[in-house]
Amino acid sequence: MPLSIAAWNVNSINARLPTALEVLKEIDADVVCLQELKCEDPKFPRSEIEDLGYNIETHGQKTYNGVALLSKHRIEDVTRGLPGMEDDPQSRWIEAVIAAPGGPFRVASLYAPNGNPVGTEKYDYKLRFMDALLAHAKARLALEEPYVIAGDYNIIPRDVDCHSVAAWADDALFLPESKNRYRALANLGFTDAYMQVDGAPNVYTFWDYQAGAWNKNNGIRIDHLMCSPQAADKLESVAIHRDARGKEKPSDHVPIKGVFR
Repeated sequence: MPLSIAAWNVNSINARLPTALEVLKEIDADVVCLQELKCEDPKFPRSEIEDLGYNIETHGQKTYNGVALLSKHRIEDVTRGLPGMEDDPQSRWIEAVIAAPGGPFRVASLYAPNGNPVGTEKYDYKLRFMDALLAHAKARLALEEPYVIAGDYNIIPRDVDCHSVAAWADDALFLPESKNRYRALANLGFTDAYMQVDGAPNVYTFWDYQAGAWNKNNGIRIDHLMCSPQAADKLESVAIHRDARGKEKPSDHVPIKGVFR
């Protein structure tokens, strides 16, 4: 039985709730990994999303960050906070096992640090976070199970994943040290679902609110589904739900959804 897994940086779940509910209905994923909730757990709109048929696990934070797992199947073995970053006050990681009909799937919702401005503690934190992610991902690979790390990585993997190399050359999302962490995850054995299925250039998941970026299609691809070998073997399709960016009061990100057999 197929299992669909989506990642979406919602950019404030409560500020955009009507649009978020509309988009969640449209993508109709079995599992949704949300990022940038911008609310503490008690403020999450649980009843409205439960009405769509989802079980919910959140790891929220006041005003900033925050991640959640929504699942139409039972959620088990929940981990809040990235192992190796136990002292981190920022809510950027939640992971669980989804009791899917076709067999268990481990899924993580990731909101990686932006890292700007470069040359500050924010960039150092970005790299430390990614190094902790790499260590955790390597440990999880030893379990040899279907595992998807889904979310906003805040990393542009290739030149063709942005509208203008010159515009992004000095940004934390595009620097070699950032891209090296993404490549290191791939070198461990994780596959970028979009690259496996399609990989076409100039397809984006984020358009800034400034300077008419959406209308000009000045976007970047920073939201990824990274799949363990066991998950990659099951991957059938990937869709980026671009239309979500054109809705009223949209997030600046759009969902990416993979379907696994």
